Parts: sequence; C-alpha cells; structure tokens
Amino acid sequence: MGALTLWAWELMNNKIAASVKETISDKFAAGNDLVYLPDFKLSLTDLFKKKVYTLSEIAYCDLFDESTLRYASTWAAKEAVYKAIKQLDPSALPFKKIEILRDKPGGRPYVNLHKYSGRFKISLTISHDGDYIWAIALIEINL
Repeated sequence: MGALTLWAWELMNNKIAASVKETISDKFAAGNDLVYLPDFKLSLTDLFKKKVYTLSEIAYCDLFDESTLRYASTWAAKEAVYKAIKQLDPSALPFKKIEILRDKPGGRPYVNLHKYSGRFKISLTISHDGDYIWAIALIEINL
C-alpha cells in the first residue's frame, strides 16, 4: 500500500471511529458494580438503609430470610445505574432517587428513576455467586 493510500485509509478509519465514539458516548452508557458480601454486611446499618433504600426496596429485601443478600444486590444495582447515568448527566443524583424494583419476589429487576422519569431506557441484571454480587446497567437516552 502506498504512503498516500495508507494515509487516506487511516484518516477514513479515524473519522469513522470518532463518529461512532461520539454517537455512542452521547446516547449510551454502561455501569457495573461488584459487592463483596462480608464487607457489605459490616456497612448495613439502620442509618445506611434509611439514607439509601426506598420503603419499597426495604419491604422487598425484608421478605427474604437472607435479606442481607437482597440489600447487597439492590445496592450493586443502584451503583451500576448511578455509574451509567453519571456518564450522561453529571448533575446530583441521590441513591434514593434510583429505585430498584421487581415485578415479583426473585423476579426480574427494573429501575424507577424518580428524577428522570422516561428519559432513559435501562436494562439491568444482577447476579451473585458465593460472597460476590455483580450488577450491570446498560442505559440508552430516550430521544
């Protein structure tokens, strides 16, 4: 490949990459969080619950014998959503304004964003294995 051809090819690839990056970064974001259950148990105080969880989240978590696992899962989900949203909107976002709900006990989680009603489409998944809980949120701005 000649020097001019190589230069033109690199220029075209750089323009395409910049265009894709601009489009994706302005419209989509991902966030994730990993929680280590033994450490989380130490921080799960009544004050923490009051500051972080909504009444619906507390009621859901307390349905289970292993409520600490549910609190940790909900916390990981809130963190994942928070991290994704902050990439798209730097304004303040209290954790209580990110509500993680399920349609039934042990059901699929979904997000209620009190501050951004209808602004984002959010896909959320939560997984746990042993002492680790992981959540990932994929967010798209609703235009």
